[in-house]
Amino acid sequence: MLNLPVVALAVVGALWGFVADRIAARWPAHEDGSVRAVDWRTPVSVVVGGIALALVPVRFEGDVVACLIFGVYVVALTLLLATDLDQRLLPNEITLPAIPLAFLVSALGLNPLVPPGVLPIAVVVAILVPGGLWLLARPFGAGAIGQGDLKLLVSVGLLAGPLRMFSGVVYGALLAGVVIIVLLALRRITLKTFIPFGPFLIIGALWAVLVLR
Repeated sequence: MLNLPVVALAVVGALWGFVADRIAARWPAHEDGSVRAVDWRTPVSVVVGGIALALVPVRFEGDVVACLIFGVYVVALTLLLATDLDQRLLPNEITLPAIPLAFLVSALGLNPLVPPGVLPIAVVVAILVPGGLWLLARPFGAGAIGQGDLKLLVSVGLLAGPLRMFSGVVYGALLAGVVIIVLLALRRITLKTFIPFGPFLIIGALWAVLVLR
């Protein structure tokens, strides 16, 4: 039977994905003042936004508050996906406010994935994992992992919890590996091409939060 709310949210999410792509083409402003036209990045944002927002009521069925919280987070992650695809950037204006807000909703007991009793562990893991990734990436140079990726991981850890955070990072890394191998095989990139990890991290986080049980 067709679930009209899910279909409606899929449409809204897809529309937001398109809007997010158009925002990312303009904000933050490009140094040369250019505005990117619609290209392959546009349908990626549309598909991710549509699927992710549609999965929110499926994952948190009957919990209106959780649907609202994670619906807002999906909207934010879709915009971050678009900006990273366009500019290889996860703006502080989104990643930093998400951290205290994620802590707050979990501390207030509004987050079914991270009850207040689990929050202390989630806080520790949300700090240690980005810190550990930063240390591991240092030998590979400053661009090995973006600061925006690390800030994003903190809010993911606070909202998703330790196990889902680990799963999201692993799934994101696996997806990145598959995509890179395919692009190398098709000769669309070389070993020296910079590939932003943020979009894969975001998709991995969405999978961990909305699909894993």
